[in-house]
Amino acid sequence: MKVLLLDEHRHAPPALAEALQTVGADVRVRTPGDVLTMPTGELPDTQVLLAHAGLSPHSVRAVARRLDDEGQQPTVVAFAEHDLHLLGGHVNAGSEYLVPPFHPELVRARLRSCHERLEISRTIEDVAATAELLGYERELEIGREIQLGFLPDSLPEPDDWEISVRFRPARTVAGDFYDVFELANRRRLALVVADVCDKGVGAALFMALIRSLLRHTAEQSGLQSLIAADLLGEETAGVWQEQSRAIPVVGATPLLNAVVGTNNYLTRNHIRQGYFATMFFGVLDPLTGNLVYINGGHNPPVLVSASGGEPVLLEPTGPAVGVIPDVSFSLGYAQVSPGDTLFVYTDGVTEARSPSGRFFGEDQMLKHLTAAAVRGEELLDHMDGALGEFVGPAEQSDDITMLAVHWRPPATDPASD
Repeated sequence: MKVLLLDEHRHAPPALAEALQTVGADVRVRTPGDVLTMPTGELPDTQVLLAHAGLSPHSVRAVARRLDDEGQQPTVVAFAEHDLHLLGGHVNAGSEYLVPPFHPELVRARLRSCHERLEISRTIEDVAATAELLGYERELEIGREIQLGFLPDSLPEPDDWEISVRFRPARTVAGDFYDVFELANRRRLALVVADVCDKGVGAALFMALIRSLLRHTAEQSGLQSLIAADLLGEETAGVWQEQSRAIPVVGATPLLNAVVGTNNYLTRNHIRQGYFATMFFGVLDPLTGNLVYINGGHNPPVLVSASGGEPVLLEPTGPAVGVIPDVSFSLGYAQVSPGDTLFVYTDGVTEARSPSGRFFGEDQMLKHLTAAAVRGEELLDHMDGALGEFVGPAEQSDDITMLAVHWRPPATDPASD
């Protein structure tokens, strides 16, 4: 048994010293100051920390913590030769105790029982901690299953369109989310990619809230717009004027109502929680390729041209959602042509880190998007491969979401060649 005896005068009571020697204990006598000032790696191996009751409990616990920091977990036992009342403070601090007579067999039995009781206590604590961890992991798994239930089971694909997605949470649950759903009796297609600040359970809860608010408001507003368009004619039912362009209310109204309504709800009810989301919400007309969108502080999506021209970045048209009450969001417009691909992503792509700590970055992302001779699902495969090669064995640091919306060009008739 390896014993470190603490005494301010480096002195052990003769009877105790003799008993420890008789039972074959390896005893070293030190002051608390001796131990606390020892260089790292030079502390004596200690199974029992035997402390004089005249020392302050605080000093004894400081020595115990120092030993614990170096991987030792000794049994802490306070002893008193005469002033037994001094033991009270140590017992209240969690130490065991040893009192006269210091007969060798009594000392051996007492130290052994103290050590065994500590080991049993630690085992119980380990079992409880393991059970708590398993329960937490199970709750996270349930959270993951619930979160996945908020993501679409399948993606709508209008004629001649291909929509593909990659969703890679960094943890069991994620703050990223995406959604693709039909509006206005399947006349429009809503495209959403968003990133709630932070990660983990809190971000996942807000992800579920924001996704529900966006979809519900957009669907209800889209139904009302459709009724107006059917009654009055789509071109006269009302238009949103933005940069001298007329956009049918069937597309713009659900978009504006969903984003503005979600922003107002979050800033009115949840601003103290400090959560917000960057998001891209676009409404696509599959017949014409017209796209009206709001980019709320999100990474600019990329419109990759089939002709090989310069990619078009869909820059932010307003701030992140959930930050500023009653803020105005502008509408953005883009034209998707046959053969083009709209690539929407979260910052987990551009902020992916290599083993050396370098970021993947926007420039490298654009290089891969424009150099790849593929579109849609194959484009996402290409980007997955590029990110995997760049990150290598490094741990994924953030959620990654990528959405590709591709308008397949008309098939070429071989007979016309």
